[in-house]
Amino acid sequence: QVQLVESGGGLVQAGGSLRLSCAASGRTWSSYTMGWFRQAPGKEREVVSAIIWNAGRTSYADSVKGRFTISRDSAKNTVYLQMNRLTPEDTAVYYCAAARGGLPSSSIRYAYWGQGTQVTVSS
Repeated sequence: QVQLVESGGGLVQAGGSLRLSCAASGRTWSSYTMGWFRQAPGKEREVVSAIIWNAGRTSYADSVKGRFTISRDSAKNTVYLQMNRLTPEDTAVYYCAAARGGLPSSSIRYAYWGQGTQVTVSS
């Protein structure tokens, strides 16, 4: 049974930091790409960052480059998203997802999804 469980969301002031975690189970994740998406109210879901598990290659949306860092811990089967210098525009529900191969930016390429964690950044 595949499970992706996000945690670490919350309320933070602008300029602050949060670290999201995604605990993954039910697959051999070394052959997957893990992505973080976000969806703000009234907006489409968008990719934030992705990492190829075994190679460690990463990608970032332009809006988060230099502020967010994705990483993974193979021993814990966990993917992280370190978010620094947060702004109110980062407010959204953040989702962890898994895809087979590459660094896809389209959500339709991701087969497995977590339930999401809310991130709210106050001004």
